[in-house]
Amino acid sequence: MKSKVISALFIFIYAMMFVLVSCSKSPDVQTIRTFVRASDAYALGRFTEVTEILQRENKFVPALILRGKAEYFSGDLEKAEKTCRRAIKLRPSSYEASLYLARILRDSGNYAAAQAATESLLADNPQDIRALRLAAELAFDAGRFDETVILLDRAAEFSAESALVLLDRARLRWILGTGDEAASHAAAYAALEDLSRARAMLPWDTPLLRSILNLENTIKELML
Repeated sequence: MKSKVISALFIFIYAMMFVLVSCSKSPDVQTIRTFVRASDAYALGRFTEVTEILQRENKFVPALILRGKAEYFSGDLEKAEKTCRRAIKLRPSSYEASLYLARILRDSGNYAAAQAATESLLADNPQDIRALRLAAELAFDAGRFDETVILLDRAAEFSAESALVLLDRARLRWILGTGDEAASHAAAYAALEDLSRARAMLPWDTPLLRSILNLENTIKELML
């Protein structure tokens, strides 16, 4: 019963968010339910299932993007490119669809188009780590090794900011993880997952890394 209430609440919140940020007609409840189900499958790495769930969805941009990503990770680059292009046609401002299209173009061997797409992404968001990594990969493919190093240095610099965000979220999850024992353990594991990801972004010794390790050790000690 509780899971049904949470699911219904999530669907309502998602619908309201979509209405607020989109100028297009909001999706119906069934479309959102389908999208939520596909999102759950995507989180578990069941990409073929995602494409099957969303195979008839051609108008809801978030669903198109999710399907395109699932097709990409399934290795079907041709379908993934078509799906991402359709999402971009419906919403030209979609950064996620444009990013994955650039990745698809690179993996398909269309380096010139991938380079142009990546440069456009970085022009709009020069701090995006994913676009910087892709640009570095393209520079490496072209033998521009000095440029590759510069781009990766920029990505490393901005990754520290991302690590800080994960640390903040871990603290929030840990603080709010009150209630019964199961809820507390779930919050602790979620916080530890964030901290593990943040730690992976900082392979060098910094005050931020030490803060991450301190909180990680505190949580583990209290879980014993």
